[in-house]
Amino acid sequence: MSGLSVIKKDGRIEQFSREKLLKGLIRACEKRPVKREKIDEIADKIESSLLRLDQSEVKSKLIGEMVMRFLKEIDEVAYIRFASVYRRFKDVSQFTAEIKSLQQPKKVVNSKWSVVSRDLQKATDPRLLTTD
Repeated sequence: MSGLSVIKKDGRIEQFSREKLLKGLIRACEKRPVKREKIDEIADKIESSLLRLDQSEVKSKLIGEMVMRFLKEIDEVAYIRFASVYRRFKDVSQFTAEIKSLQQPKKVVNSKWSVVSRDLQKATDPRLLTTD
């Protein structure tokens, strides 16, 4: 995926790194009942989704939102871990608010991957793709 660049929150641009994506996923899922195969599958899905966008640059926010949507479906603790770093929680009230949002009733659909697929479509909002 050598042609994709990531626009960081501070405006810096760096080359997309699957290794960096995997490192974040692995860290969030550390000591959780999430198999490495599942983590690799998530990385594959995110990477292929980014390729399908046919963009040379994407905002890091898009990648972070995609990671959070996948983690939310497979392990809520891993999701909270990632969200706390990604969203830079400043205090316990932010953790509490995020945990409460997880406790809201979920809509039932055919499969968790269809939920993720639907959410990824939402995550590809053009405002998240470039700095335009």
